[in-house]
Amino acid sequence: MNLLIVEDDPRVADFLQRGLRAEGYRVSLASDGQQALAVARAEAFSIVLLDVMLPKMSGIEVCQQLRADRNPVPILMLTAMGTVQDRVTGLRCGADDYLIKPFAFDELLARIESLMRRPAEIHPRHAAIAQLKVGALVFNREKMRVNRDSQDISLTAKELALLELLMSAPGRLFSRERILSNVWGSHEDPLTNVVDVYIRRLRAKIDEQGVPSLIQTVRGLGYKIQEAA
Repeated sequence: MNLLIVEDDPRVADFLQRGLRAEGYRVSLASDGQQALAVARAEAFSIVLLDVMLPKMSGIEVCQQLRADRNPVPILMLTAMGTVQDRVTGLRCGADDYLIKPFAFDELLARIESLMRRPAEIHPRHAAIAQLKVGALVFNREKMRVNRDSQDISLTAKELALLELLMSAPGRLFSRERILSNVWGSHEDPLTNVVDVYIRRLRAKIDEQGVPSLIQTVRGLGYKIQEAA
């Protein structure tokens, strides 16, 4: 499960990140409202933990923008602003739950678990992310089919898994280690070159002749996918 923590206090953010990772969650961080909105739009999250008082854009504004985008991701607001009116404002702007600081970590875990148990029709997450798109490249997650310029591309199961990971966050850099862990699992030898081999295979299948590759190499760091310039 992939969580986004939006918190401008580094100590609180670090505490939440370490605690949630220890519970088995994958965690991304954003420290201001504008960054949070950009990250939430670029990647699919299971839940957003959203502080209200943020630099550049408030948590209320971030929540309103996500709902205006028809993004159904569950939003749990974490804030020291605990009056009845504060809670009402947060819930009316589109938040699903509201937890007042300071809070017990066990209660936070219980709130997260509660949100994830809600019926799919309340939070139809899959409907919002059923199709991934980068330029003319389209990944249909429901049918597990890929096409570019309406031409189907035949990919193996591992190639599909690798492409899906990259396309889940266009422009985001994925290290070889993260790709290896997500696509092949933690048991795979970290010194293997299987990631590089499959990247080459993907490029050969999805790239158009004479056009810059959609999958870009950042030397020494990893790979990312974004629309060719």
